[in-house]
Amino acid sequence: MMVRLRPFICARHLRCHRFAHRRAGGAAASATSAKLKSAPPPPPPSPPRPPQKPVPLTMHGITWHDPYSWMSNLSDSVSMRHMDAYIEQEEKYMEDVMAAIGADRLQRKLQIEMATRMSSDLCTPPIRWGPWLYYRRVEEGKPYPVLCRRKASLQEDFISYNEPSAGFDLTAGKRIEQKLLDYNVEAERFGGYSYEELSELSPDHRYLAYTMYDKEKDTFILSVRDLGNGNLLDKPRADRVSNLSWAMDGQALLYAVTNNAKRPHRIYCSMMGSSKDDVLIMDESNEDVYVNIRNTKDFRFITVNAFSNTSSKVYLINAADPLSGMILVWEGEPHAHCIVEHHQGYLYLFTDAARGGIPVDSHYLLRASLASNPWTWERIFVEEPDIFVEDVDFCETHMVLVLREGKRYRLCSISLPICMKTKEPLQLEAFHPCFLSLPDHVCQVQSGVNYDYCSSTMRFTISSPVMPDAVIDYNLLNGKWNIVQQHNVLHERTKTLYGRTSSPSTKSLSSTSFHVVDDDDGSEGTWNELTEFYDCQYYDVSSEDGVMVPLTVVYSRRHKQEGSPALLHGHGAYGELLDKRWKSELKSLLDRGWVVAYADVRGGGGGGKKWHLEGKRLKKLNSVVDYISCSEYLINEGIVDKNKLAGWGYSAGGLLVAAAINARPELYRAAVLKVPFLDAVNTLLYPILPFTPVDYEEFGYPLDLEDFLAIRRYSPYENIQKDTIYPSILVTSSFNTRFGVWEAAKWVARVRELTSSDPQHPVVLSLTSDLVEDSKYLQVKELATETAFLIKMVAET
Repeated sequence: MMVRLRPFICARHLRCHRFAHRRAGGAAASATSAKLKSAPPPPPPSPPRPPQKPVPLTMHGITWHDPYSWMSNLSDSVSMRHMDAYIEQEEKYMEDVMAAIGADRLQRKLQIEMATRMSSDLCTPPIRWGPWLYYRRVEEGKPYPVLCRRKASLQEDFISYNEPSAGFDLTAGKRIEQKLLDYNVEAERFGGYSYEELSELSPDHRYLAYTMYDKEKDTFILSVRDLGNGNLLDKPRADRVSNLSWAMDGQALLYAVTNNAKRPHRIYCSMMGSSKDDVLIMDESNEDVYVNIRNTKDFRFITVNAFSNTSSKVYLINAADPLSGMILVWEGEPHAHCIVEHHQGYLYLFTDAARGGIPVDSHYLLRASLASNPWTWERIFVEEPDIFVEDVDFCETHMVLVLREGKRYRLCSISLPICMKTKEPLQLEAFHPCFLSLPDHVCQVQSGVNYDYCSSTMRFTISSPVMPDAVIDYNLLNGKWNIVQQHNVLHERTKTLYGRTSSPSTKSLSSTSFHVVDDDDGSEGTWNELTEFYDCQYYDVSSEDGVMVPLTVVYSRRHKQEGSPALLHGHGAYGELLDKRWKSELKSLLDRGWVVAYADVRGGGGGGKKWHLEGKRLKKLNSVVDYISCSEYLINEGIVDKNKLAGWGYSAGGLLVAAAINARPELYRAAVLKVPFLDAVNTLLYPILPFTPVDYEEFGYPLDLEDFLAIRRYSPYENIQKDTIYPSILVTSSFNTRFGVWEAAKWVARVRELTSSDPQHPVVLSLTSDLVEDSKYLQVKELATETAFLIKMVAET
């Protein structure tokens, strides 16, 4: 796909003409200049007005008319021709608006500015698994990476712990490198597009099973490659593959496939090198049941999760004999999150399911002996107030827990096997946990792939609003750690980002709390934090019903002033954590005096299961009210000028911000809605792209009257205020997104139709390329466009 460079070409073209005018003579230029100064400014661009074709819709005795339903009628050729014409008009309008406000010039400046900060790593951090080091690297001039490996014994110093520039020797390393998969070649197989969904190496390191997106079929295709000779195996070759798991030490592959509605419903077993047909292991005919599979970390078992509106079940398959059948090992409430692991004859269950019919507010850990019959699951830890287990990972020697107390995250390891002399759960300190070093202001701790079950080194990614993501290897035997990779975005100074090491905390955990200070564990500057330049503050904001909502505020110590503009992020769905990680593109706002804030509204993660439940389905409006309360707090406390607040939301977060704008349009000066979910009523009633039970549990079942009425109350498309001035809004979408482009197009058209038109508050629609995720150039261009729009609409008005 060709990338248009018209803005850059035009800029050079105009400079040439400017110099030519100077050479033509100063008098003529002065006369022309005088005329231009006296000329009235050009009229603002006029937004497109798509045709209205009202269609009556009725549900539960309520009838409404949708004038833009034709935009989602993909099977009607006339509608699609109109849609193509309308989208072209929107693209032209977007260009005209950006030019009229001077944002096109600022966008080009920001693009250059941001590009210098974008991580340009030529290689991913290598992952050690057994005798091999696996990594992906980029070859010069090619758009897609190459998956490679090297024998660890041939290069023990693969990563230098001296300085970043010596971290990876691409040139010399090629002599001992084996190319496993070139995604540029895969792009040729799939029409110039290379997008991988799944990739699983066999435990014997002989095969690579992976799925690539086939754009023509709109599905993922399974392939298996022999790493010894690089050839593709004749089988298995399957469409619509959703999960992969290896069995028989790499001699068999299990895979799950979806039906036409994209519901995972069948599991097959394929024997490597066999010409026999793949064996059907499971065929779930119940349309409400979704299945997925995964290996336990030791590759001893394959777990099959089957969840529906009535129950959640976990089955176990013996990986040494995958055709021997499945055993039901656990059953719980609908849509419960549950992960089963195995360690030395014990199964460990990490879940948030209700216990004895009583709902719980957080995940907990159970274990059961493989020898027990029937299965007897026992609690391991005594629950402590305000302490949540966010995640757990296993290796042969240790269990690692990600814990959270209030706003503070902790990471601790416990030696395995666990010896429990009683069936009663114990305090965490009874297991002699070793607390691993973490920086301040941690907002997320994410476990790495950690394939090597036999290794006592585990990898985690540590995130913070004021620190670039740090990829850390922790040695669980002694608690020491190394920074494997961390991007340096500061040009004011140079820091060594590789090789900082630290010892673990030796202080014990009290029985009621674990405020353990890492006494350090290292001197000042051990972590590459940016707190010298940027501050991070936390507030508790009272929502309308008195519930306290966490609000995180980040700003530049050097550039913040009174009455600063601010950008407020929100998400509030699926119990997912709001992304508060440091992003280099936000530096362009922070260094221009902006405040970047994050509202952890109900419906999102970080506050326990109850926090999620209080912001979904019938209670979805709670998340909107929370976001508005945080907006008012920023203004009332003087953190932001009352006319300089902007909102930002992605996907379900776009619904949140749009709903807040509908309710209180005067609070916001601008907003960016990225691939937003805006037409909730129609999309949930008549889904074009398949929805899962999890989606309906989140937003509501429109066939249920109570849910239907709740959806109508929060849906952005249904609640646009008439004859009201709305803020400036940039809505982005793509044809390759979970929520179709018609979601954005319909809402934009409806806002322009119903609200009071104001050229100073444009509502624009921007369509991004399908290739944005794979192109850093397009990523930077999109981010620069959003930032330029915000600055021009908020800071310079």
